[in-house]
Amino acid sequence: MTSSLLFNITTFAYLASMLLFFVFLAARTKAFGTAGMLTAYFGLLAQTVAIGLRWKESYDIGVGHAPLSNLYESVVFFAWTIVLIYALLDIKYKYRVIGAFVMPFALLGMAWAQLGLNTGIEPLVPALQSNWLLYHVITCFLGYAAFAVACGISIMYLIKANHDANDQKTGEASVMSMFPPARVLDDLNYQAIMIGFPLLTLGIITGAAWANYAWGTYWSWDPKETWSLIVWFVYAAFLHARITKGWVGKRAAWLSIIGFAATIFCYLGVNLFLSGLHSYGGGK
Repeated sequence: MTSSLLFNITTFAYLASMLLFFVFLAARTKAFGTAGMLTAYFGLLAQTVAIGLRWKESYDIGVGHAPLSNLYESVVFFAWTIVLIYALLDIKYKYRVIGAFVMPFALLGMAWAQLGLNTGIEPLVPALQSNWLLYHVITCFLGYAAFAVACGISIMYLIKANHDANDQKTGEASVMSMFPPARVLDDLNYQAIMIGFPLLTLGIITGAAWANYAWGTYWSWDPKETWSLIVWFVYAAFLHARITKGWVGKRAAWLSIIGFAATIFCYLGVNLFLSGLHSYGGGK
């Protein structure tokens, strides 16, 4: 059994999970939601083993590093963290319908990684040869994953809030009855960001420490650093507005979605379209 085979199995598991959640949403049959979640758990387990195998394979060929060093490995890890955060949310709240809005993010990541990126294991460039790699990447991507879950929940909130407003006039029943109440979705969005924000903060701090180790300076206004700071300010504004101004509902949902769009650009757009000290991760 190789890591490549397990990653392919993971991709199909996430596809099956997403489709089962869609059927659950349409048919409103609890068994489909349970099947979708169990399939997501299976995919998460397979991916966990695959990441461990890829780590071992890197040592077997004499490279020897954590599988977090290039674009392929980071996208795979991002997908893993998204499903992990969602699984923790499911264990606590059991709102299975959220899977229909979160699993597509994980599936898109895995499908792109498997079909569009170089999957080879390559030696680390000098700047990456540090234990800071683990600290920085893990904290950043756990934060990104929490923001991805918050984005999916925010999309659900906007759909639910719009339906509730129209339903008051028409009285029509719809699939929206499967959604948690709008106030619950609003609170889940806030909780997800409350998880992601300190993790992103730790990611920026460990990144600064790593930069000082690798390049002799804590901050150089590299495009990746600049965009990381922009993302941090977006979510800091979200929390500030929520706590001091009482921002809830649609404004909070839209700010969460905007924050995740900025996160994706920080993660992918900067590496793929801008040059800087982080460019080594772009094309691999």
